[in-house]
Order: sequence, then C-alpha cells, then structure tokens
Amino acid sequence: MEIKSHSPAKKQKFYQVLYIQVIFAITLGILLGHFYPTFAESLKPLGDAFIGIVKMIIAPVIFLTVVTGISGMKNMGSVGRVTGKAMLYFVTFSTLALFVGMIVANVIQPGHGLNIDPATLQGDKVAQYVDKAHDSTIVGFLMGIIPKTLISPLVGGDILQVLVVAVLFGIALASTNDKSQPIIDFLNLLTVPVFKLVGMLMKLAPIGAFGAMAFTVGKYGVGSIGNLALLIGTFYLTSVLFILIVLGAVARYNGFSIIRLIRYIKDELWLVLGTSSSEAALPNLMTKMEKAGCEKSVVGLVIPTGYSFNLDGTNIYMTMAALFIAQACNIDLTIGQQLTLLLVAMISSKGAAGVTGAGFITLAATLSVVPDVPVAGMALILGIDRFMSECRALTNFIGNACAAVVVARWDNALDKEQLDRTLKGLD
Repeated sequence: MEIKSHSPAKKQKFYQVLYIQVIFAITLGILLGHFYPTFAESLKPLGDAFIGIVKMIIAPVIFLTVVTGISGMKNMGSVGRVTGKAMLYFVTFSTLALFVGMIVANVIQPGHGLNIDPATLQGDKVAQYVDKAHDSTIVGFLMGIIPKTLISPLVGGDILQVLVVAVLFGIALASTNDKSQPIIDFLNLLTVPVFKLVGMLMKLAPIGAFGAMAFTVGKYGVGSIGNLALLIGTFYLTSVLFILIVLGAVARYNGFSIIRLIRYIKDELWLVLGTSSSEAALPNLMTKMEKAGCEKSVVGLVIPTGYSFNLDGTNIYMTMAALFIAQACNIDLTIGQQLTLLLVAMISSKGAAGVTGAGFITLAATLSVVPDVPVAGMALILGIDRFMSECRALTNFIGNACAAVVVARWDNALDKEQLDRTLKGLD
C-alpha cells in the first residue's frame, strides 16, 4: 500500500522528487501570473482538473481504509472510543484556534486606521456567501451526513457520508465473523491497486499546482494585496505560532516533534500550498500516517472526520477576519461581544463543515448572526481571501496530521518505535 514516491530505499535525482517539482511549478506559476496575467488566468482549468481528479479517488480511499481497519478490530467498542477521543481533541484545539485569532487581532489590530464607512461597502459582492451561510445550519449539516442510499456517497464524494457508510459496513463485516472473511480479503486486495492509482495521480501534482498558482496571481495580482498586507502577514504569523507553540506543545507532550512531523509530510504540504486545497493531499496523508505507525482504523476515522471538524486554520482566520472588519469600520467591540462572536463562530464552523469555501461561508454565517459587525464588511477581504486560503489549508492539514498521531497514542494504537524511526527518516 505504499506509494512509490514515498519509498526512501529508492534514490531519486532531485528533479524527480515530487515536492521539488511542485516548488518549481509554483514558482513558474507565480512568474507567469505576474508577467502574463491574462494568459495565466486561462490556466485555471489545470488546477481545477487536478483537484477534481484527486477528489475522484478520495471516496474509495476513505471507504477501503475505514472498512478494512474496522473489520480487523476485535473490540467494536473501540470505534466509539476513538471517535469520542477524536471529537474531544477537535473541539479543544478548534476552540483554542478561535481564541488565538481573537487575542492576536486585539494586540496587533490590523484593521485599525482604515476608517471605512460601512455604508460605502458593496454588500452585493458577498451576497452569494451569505446565501450559502444561511443554508449551512447545524440541523441541515447533521441531516446532510445521512446518505440517501448505501452507495450514493461513493458516487457523490461527500467525505462524512462516505465515513458513515464505511463505519457501518466495517462494523457489519466485523460482527459476522468468518462468513465475511472472503469480502474482507477482497477489500484488502483492492487497496493495493487503489493506492497505486493514488501514486499515479500524484505525478500530475506539479501541473495542478502550476495552473492554480498562475491563475491566482494572474487574476488578483500581487499588487491587489495593498494595505491589507498587514492582515495577511498577521494571519500567516499567527498560524505559524499556533503550529509551533500550541501543536508543538501537544506533540512534545505526546512524545514526538511537530517539526519532524512537518518535515515528514513536506511533499503533501507543497501540494496543498500550490492548489490551496487540503483535499488534494488527503489520500497521501492517510497512507503516510499509517506508515508512521498509526493503526489503519484510527487513521481512517480521525483524518476524514478532522477534515470537517478540525479546522484550526479556518478558525484562526474567522475571528481574526471578523475583528479586522470591526476595526476597519471603527466598531469597538466589548469583550462580551467578542466572546459572543467566538461562541457563534464555534457553532457555525461545524454547520459549514465540508462546504466548498468553508472559511468565507462560515465567516458570513457568523457575522449574519452577530449584528455588531456588518456582513458587507466581508467585501474588504474578498480580494485577498485567495491569498489567505493557502495558509488556512496548510494549518488545517498539519493540525489533522498531528491529531492522527495524538489520538492514536491516546488509544494505544500507535507504534511509537515505528513513529520515531519514520520521523527521523530511518524508514
């Protein structure tokens, strides 16, 4: 089940290494977008096509990983136990991320001095996000988890629906003992060509990263950042500090280094940076976490669920962006109002989980509930949101990699010696 490009035993020339190719593609995309913006904009389908190709394989990867992992469990109570521990982790660190964003925005105040009159803002630009936000209720989200048929999630590709079907099917296989063994053997064999296919598709990553980055710079231009650079810089710095200090502390407490973990998943991080989509690297992340010593069942439950519930980068962005809009419009929010904003953001972030463009949609959902900050103020950051999405995706991705290791350790489902060897590059 290993992807060929991940094998350290086979020496590769530097230009054959995936992340080197992606770095080169990103650099080329930035240059093309800057000097030939019109042509660069037309390359958007390259990035979209690559993400579409990867999404095509995500459902089978999750289904096979979860089903084969759970069907091999001897104690079915461990499924609920792992899920409970994962949700505890997600809620804790998602809430911490919201607090961190709020604290930093208050200290640095990136919106201070812009003196924007809310009446002059063009609310029509964000109307589509507000409409989507209204549809993203907690009840609607929970109802949306229930698939229409047993096989529809495998066709539709909704991550949480795939997870629900896979968990139920895995439990059913495990509870029918030897009668299901031929099916379990077949599914285990099927994982080999499926993960081989993942390795084949990843070779297209440089093309996807090139097209996505060229489009971004070509359409928005580096100059479009302008005086909003402080918000972007503050957000990037906050995310880095959150990873190194908060996630670094929990990693250290659980016996591993966050720096070594980041180095271990660097190929996938470059891919996420180039495409602004953490989903693009989901199949590879699941493979690597399993290779690092986390049990397959834990990886299959934690990572897909984390893609909807463990959005550290998105949560930092939400409180920081909301306070930036308030500061730019000279709206002084009391501590009570800010805590209300944080509470609403905590709830709405779960309602918009799994929705495309969740960061911006969740922000719209939060501001529409809290009347103190004008929803139309989102127009201020609409132009730079694309430049912030990369950081959101990277932070979310690292957070989920860390979560897989921590939850596996909590559940005694981690081969610590294997993890140490892998993170040190010995395997």
